[in-house]
Amino acid sequence: MMQQWPGVWGQLPGSALIRCQPEDFQVSEHLGFELCGEGEHCFLYLQKRQLNSADLLQRVSELSSVPLRDIGYSGLKDRNAVTRQWLSVGMAGREEPDWRALEADGDIDVLAIERHARKLRRGVHRANRFTLVLRELTGERAALEQRLQTLQTAGAPNYFGEQRFGRGGSTLEQARRWMRGGRRISRQKRSLYFSALRAYVFNRMLALRVERGDWNQVLPGDVCMLQGTRSHFTCEEVTDDIRARAAAADIHPGLPLWGRGQAGIAARSGLQQADCPADCRDICDFLEASGLELAWRPTRLLADDFCWQFCDDGALQLEFSLSAGSYATALLAEFVQYKEGYRESGISSEQD
Repeated sequence: MMQQWPGVWGQLPGSALIRCQPEDFQVSEHLGFELCGEGEHCFLYLQKRQLNSADLLQRVSELSSVPLRDIGYSGLKDRNAVTRQWLSVGMAGREEPDWRALEADGDIDVLAIERHARKLRRGVHRANRFTLVLRELTGERAALEQRLQTLQTAGAPNYFGEQRFGRGGSTLEQARRWMRGGRRISRQKRSLYFSALRAYVFNRMLALRVERGDWNQVLPGDVCMLQGTRSHFTCEEVTDDIRARAAAADIHPGLPLWGRGQAGIAARSGLQQADCPADCRDICDFLEASGLELAWRPTRLLADDFCWQFCDDGALQLEFSLSAGSYATALLAEFVQYKEGYRESGISSEQD
C-alpha cells in the first residue's frame, strides 16, 4: 500500500466519491503560449474520454505513420476522466492525414488543429483547468464551506498524487527494483521510473516540512518560487518583505526534484532544509549518477479561480486551475475523505 502523507488543516469535515463517471473529472490543458501558425509540427488539441494518454498517442501514430518519438506532449492525463490536451506531430516530409478519422471510435474529439515550429515538450504547458463533481457528499455544510475557504486562500501541500506512483505504489516498487537490479528497460519505462523516484523523494522532503510546521514558510537558504511560474531565487536572508510575500502566497518555498546540481544550496551556509532524507539517500545517489538535472517544485499548491457550487442532488461541483504538475487529488486530500467511484463499482482502474 502507498503511504499516506501528513496533512495540514486538521480533521477532514466530510467524505465523498469522485470519478463516479468520466464526466465527473474534467481537465483542460492550457499551453500558456501562442502557436505561430506555421512550421513542420502539427498541433492537435484533442478531447479523450475513458482513454489513457499512451493509447491516444498510439492512435495518432498509427493514423499519421509518425513514430512515437516524433510525437510530443506536455503532460499525461487520467484515463477515468474527460480530458483535453495538446499533442504535436512532426510532419516534415510527410503527408498530413485526415485527423477527423481519430473520432471514429467515439472516445476522441478533435477540437483544434494548428501548426508550430517546435515540438511540444514535457511540462511546458502553464496550467490545467479542472471541473470536478463530488458525489455522496457527507459532512456539515458550514464545515465544508469553511474548509473550502481555507484551501482557496491558504492552499495545500503540493504533494505528487498517487497516479505518479501507480496503484498501491506499484510503479514506485517496480522503480526501486529496477534501481537495484539495473536491467535494461524501454525509454518510456525509464522515464516513468525516474519520475516515480523523484516524486517520492520530493514527497518525503515535503512531509518532513509539514511535520515541522514550516511547509509554507520561507527559511534562510530556501529556494523561493513565484506563484504560477517556474521562476525562482535563493533566499539568503528572510526579510519582512519575504515573509509578507510568502504570507500572501506570492512566493512559495521550493524543494528539489532531485538530480545533478546544487540541491544542497543551503548546505553551503550550514543549513539543511534541502538535504536528502536519510532513508532516500540511495535514490538520490542513483538519480545523480543517472545524470538527471536538478529542478525545483513549490511546497505549496494554490488553486487559481477556485469556485464551488452545492447542487440540488447533493453533489458538489468544484472548478479551479492548477499549475502544470500539480495534482487535484492533493487538494481534495485536504478537503474530504474521498474514494474513487469507478473503483467502488468495479470499473477498470487503469490510469496514466
